[in-house]
Amino acid sequence: MQGQRFVSIGAMVAGLAVACLLPATSHAAGVLRVEAAWIRSAPPGVPMRAGYATLRNSGDAALVIERASSTQFGAVSIHATINEDGVARMRELPPIRLAPGESVVLEPGGKHLMLMQPNAELAAGAKAVLHFEMDNGSSTDAEFVVRDAPATAGDHAHHH
Repeated sequence: MQGQRFVSIGAMVAGLAVACLLPATSHAAGVLRVEAAWIRSAPPGVPMRAGYATLRNSGDAALVIERASSTQFGAVSIHATINEDGVARMRELPPIRLAPGESVVLEPGGKHLMLMQPNAELAAGAKAVLHFEMDNGSSTDAEFVVRDAPATAGDHAHHH
């Protein structure tokens, strides 16, 4: 009888060890990394800014960036600059889907963050925290640094 009890306890310990490992190995997740994040500086009183970064999924499952927000701006959205009949126009983008290892570059003249209604002036060197929310309920905060940058074709030609 003691031998059976020993086997039963051994089987229970082995079962618990496997159960402890399962959540770590069976739950794949996307992980958002925000790299090289910056906001273009603007003259005082300008009601919107543009934010740029590389958004990378460093996880082992797809992720979908549903929205971005910041306590330092009244509204944040993800836009793209598109060319229609020779005129640069802004279009809000749907949620961004990133496969594992995939990234999207937010850059002047292309996809970017529209940062509207800043609640304070943001001079070069200032920092702003942006909050990214994914469709799976996870979120990531990233610090963006305000900096001066030379104007590029297509940047800030806002025709909504």
